[in-house]
Amino acid sequence: MSERSLANRILGYPKDARLLIVNADDFGLCHTQNVGTMRAIREGLVRSCSLMAPAPWGLHGAQLLRENPDVPFGVHLTLVSEYRTYRWGPLLPRAELGSLVDQSGYFQPDDRIPNLVRNLLLHEAEREFRAQIEWVLASGLAPAHLDSHYHVHEERDDLFALTVDLALEYGLALRARGAAHIRALRARGYPTNDHDLLDSGRTPPADKPAAFAKLLRELPEGISEWAFHPAVASPELEAIMVDPRIPGVTAAPADRQSDFDFITSKEAAAIVAEEGIELITYAALQPFWQSGP
Repeated sequence: MSERSLANRILGYPKDARLLIVNADDFGLCHTQNVGTMRAIREGLVRSCSLMAPAPWGLHGAQLLRENPDVPFGVHLTLVSEYRTYRWGPLLPRAELGSLVDQSGYFQPDDRIPNLVRNLLLHEAEREFRAQIEWVLASGLAPAHLDSHYHVHEERDDLFALTVDLALEYGLALRARGAAHIRALRARGYPTNDHDLLDSGRTPPADKPAAFAKLLRELPEGISEWAFHPAVASPELEAIMVDPRIPGVTAAPADRQSDFDFITSKEAAAIVAEEGIELITYAALQPFWQSGP
């Protein structure tokens, strides 16, 4: 059995089965994001989401998940606060996490991620990651997996190793993005996505319908994961994301609306049906992380 077919084999699918996780990241970012995510789950191909505990609408996201216990979700471990006038910081006291926050006590913006990754102290990241997982558990929720905002948990080998340890400790599956980390998890017998993560934010809004339709038709065997950010454009979203001082940021509301439009479209649903693609979530993989290889 090939290395690539590990997840297919343990889940009982044929070797050539094409499995797809469509996850909505950034749940809890704002009200519009939460509403768009739940609609994308009920009306489209999204099957799960990832909750940002420190974000301003994290409490609302947790409430929605309690009201919809059939929706699998993960903890979107967060160390980045990307918008200039809409910020968030750690759950733990900011004075205790000096390597994770800026001078104002917020998480670093996205243009400072290299600096964050280079200078963060691992024990501070561990404390904050634990706090975010524990906050979700204390909210009466049962997550299925871990991933991270801006994929920060994969930006340093020791940070990735820490996140693997936390996933095993809490009995959660783990998203892996790069090929090296995917191979490392499979070598230990832990199933995750077989192919590099598709992050919808890297495709221009106007290109998404054709690009994603093509990728669906060409989906390889094994598990693929698409991280979408579905939201319905609104004054709230525009106020958060549009900053005329920063070139390109004006596309952000359209970017999230275009995610919503494609993933809830009849065309996308028809392709999935025609191609025989199986939509799954990390909840299917979680038992294998809990029981060990």
